Amino acid sequence: MAEEYVLHIPAKLEGMDVVLGFVSYLLDLNGAAPKARKQLRMAMEELYVNVALYAYAGGDGWAEIRGAVADGVATFQLIDGGTPFDPLAKPDPDIELSGEERGIGGLGIFMVKNMVNEVTYEYSGGCNRLTLRKKT
Repeated sequence: MAEEYVLHIPAKLEGMDVVLGFVSYLLDLNGAAPKARKQLRMAMEELYVNVALYAYAGGDGWAEIRGAVADGVATFQLIDGGTPFDPLAKPDPDIELSGEERGIGGLGIFMVKNMVNEVTYEYSGGCNRLTLRKKT
């Protein structure tokens, strides 16, 4: 079983460099391909920004990132204690429409789903748990 690394951080935009450094360190330590590294960093950035901006309705909160790489697959889990929210419940946006026709929201999680091999969500123990898996 792969060693799991854990980062617990206040859910604030100022923590972005720490989050990206954590993701990069784990992927570099395990020899991830540059494309996988870039895509996972972008996905985690999108998800962490959403937690920092929306999970706690403007109040203080926290985020925990768990990461491991085993058998050529990176797994990252973003956990927060904010308002329950399943970003996978909304249908994918119609990217053929113009921005005005499509409306606001949903494009970020759509991009995340297209950058990784698997995304799952669960709400348990009072926490949102979004898990990403990607071949490295």
